[in-house]
Amino acid sequence: MVRYRRNRIAGATYFFTVTLRDRRSDLLVREIDALRAAWRVAARRIPHVVIAAVVLPDHLHAVIRMTDATSNYPRLWQDIKKGFTRRVVPAGAPSPWQSRYWERTVRDEEELQALVDYVHINPLKHGLVETVAAWPHSSFHRYVARGWLSREWAADRDVAGRWGER
Repeated sequence: MVRYRRNRIAGATYFFTVTLRDRRSDLLVREIDALRAAWRVAARRIPHVVIAAVVLPDHLHAVIRMTDATSNYPRLWQDIKKGFTRRVVPAGAPSPWQSRYWERTVRDEEELQALVDYVHINPLKHGLVETVAAWPHSSFHRYVARGWLSREWAADRDVAGRWGER
């Protein structure tokens, strides 16, 4: 078995993509309350700050700053996935999640901003909505409420651009 080497730095910020096995599923948005509940429970065990997040039908993206001394994000995702699975899948049925997830250590403020933008633009890029503000499962709404972004953000931008990439 391949042993993945994860870059774990106390206090670091990471970008994550976590997906379902069935990429045609809408389970995550259909069971959004179960996902939120599982995440709340996991957050009590593994301290972190969600800088940006979006939940799409079959996957989610998150920019998270780990605040525990060990940067134990593998345990965070394990707890979220297990908690969600226990809430929505009958006992004995297989997990809906892909066994792995993708993570990337955020190196600087420029990359952080690009990744936050990528998270927020994602429902628009996937053609799920006409405007970013129309997608309900996104930290974008928190950014609007705090005055950091306008509700019209990205309305006139080229969404085929290099969001999230350098």
